[in-house]
Amino acid sequence: MDLLKSYIGGEWRLPLTSTAVADAINPATEEIAARVALCGPDDVDAAVRAARGAFDGYAALTLDDRIALVEKLIAVFEARYGEMVTAISTEMGAPYDLSFNAQAECGPGHLKETIKAARAMAWDSRIGDHASLVHEPIGVCVLITPWNWPINQLAAKVGPALVVGCTMVLKPSEVAPLSAQLFAEFIDQAGFPPGVFNMVYGTGAAIGDALTSHAEVDMVSFTGSTRAGIQVAKSAADTVKRVSQELGGKSANIVFADADLEAAVTRGVRHCFENAGQSCNAPTRMLIEASAYDEAVAIAARVASGIKLGDPTAKGSHLGPVVSKLQYDKIQRLIQVGIDEGAKPVAGGVGRAEGFDRGYYVRPTVFAGVHNGMAIAQEEVFGPVLVMIPFADEADAIRIANDSPYGLAGYVQSGDINRARRVASKIRAGSVHINGAGQDYGSPFGGYKQSGNGREWGAFGLHDFLEVKVVNGFYPG
Repeated sequence: MDLLKSYIGGEWRLPLTSTAVADAINPATEEIAARVALCGPDDVDAAVRAARGAFDGYAALTLDDRIALVEKLIAVFEARYGEMVTAISTEMGAPYDLSFNAQAECGPGHLKETIKAARAMAWDSRIGDHASLVHEPIGVCVLITPWNWPINQLAAKVGPALVVGCTMVLKPSEVAPLSAQLFAEFIDQAGFPPGVFNMVYGTGAAIGDALTSHAEVDMVSFTGSTRAGIQVAKSAADTVKRVSQELGGKSANIVFADADLEAAVTRGVRHCFENAGQSCNAPTRMLIEASAYDEAVAIAARVASGIKLGDPTAKGSHLGPVVSKLQYDKIQRLIQVGIDEGAKPVAGGVGRAEGFDRGYYVRPTVFAGVHNGMAIAQEEVFGPVLVMIPFADEADAIRIANDSPYGLAGYVQSGDINRARRVASKIRAGSVHINGAGQDYGSPFGGYKQSGNGREWGAFGLHDFLEVKVVNGFYPG
């Protein structure tokens, strides 16, 4: 099997000195899907210097010229869309329908929204009596992306960086490298100048600090665990570079008794389990008004027990496996922790899902009898595991929802829209969803507290990649 190569200075390259190789495992078959040549610090330095060398020329292009290149990228992506769908299903187990309709679609979706936002933005304006306010690209950016929504996170970072005039080094997850390899091919095919986009494969342990501490890097955009985000911030601090982070979550879904309980609970269970529960903003804590708790638990148990698991290459609404044995083992450990704490699994539980003798298939699990002090209610499981917690009244629901180190998303279900709005205003999270409302590409995405800092998507996603300059005296007199 050919080794996947990194992309540096417009060329596909094997590492300069590193001989390390990682096997990317298809989580449905437990077979090797790709072998990745892992870079070392010397490859990082080469990629950063390629980006630095390309910056002045690329930043000097007009906005229209940069947008034209991104539009070519979109055209290439759409022409090879089916390849991306297959890559994502193969590398991280997203079922075909999810990969086609959401996972791969995020690429063109984010890129188009970024172009729309850039065209609507005031890039320079008059401020005060004599000053000009201008926005300029921040410089060389390091972009570190995860495996769970690989193209969503990649496009949400690469898109705005390309449009505003930054150059970059992408480090995708070595666990799910196929989608990143394809995206780099799309970049190459679209004809971006060499060095504008560079991609290095490698583990965080081997090249993370080399990337985030590099003196020639001006900005780091990181998506991943809170634990890793803390290390990224520490590493970047010595060179005082900008750091934008989207980290973990343990989002509360508050369900009042006046909601359409069948619809609200069903929607909440399915949303929690989407992508096999591997979404940072998944509504993994369902808070139920006490008078409706038993009924809600019964609905959730029924819905969860009816969820099917299956082959990621097959069409349908089934769930796939989780991404890796490491992830599977972590989820199993936390399910057991919940049982040991006294929580009651009313659906699912420990062990491989029935009917599968291979693949990292987790039983969709719902816990009842949970209070918010339990580890299962505080730790991010990152799997198809839902906890159900009763609350007494509106104030109690808000207190429990905010009793978390995270603040990425929140959800409110109520038949009283004024109450839903009131509760939403008190949830300490970057986005709140009322009665199943989704979020479009133009809305800011990011979190409070240990869920990160900065915002991605649309116009908000442009600003992390820009410096603001005021030129006083630009207008004489």
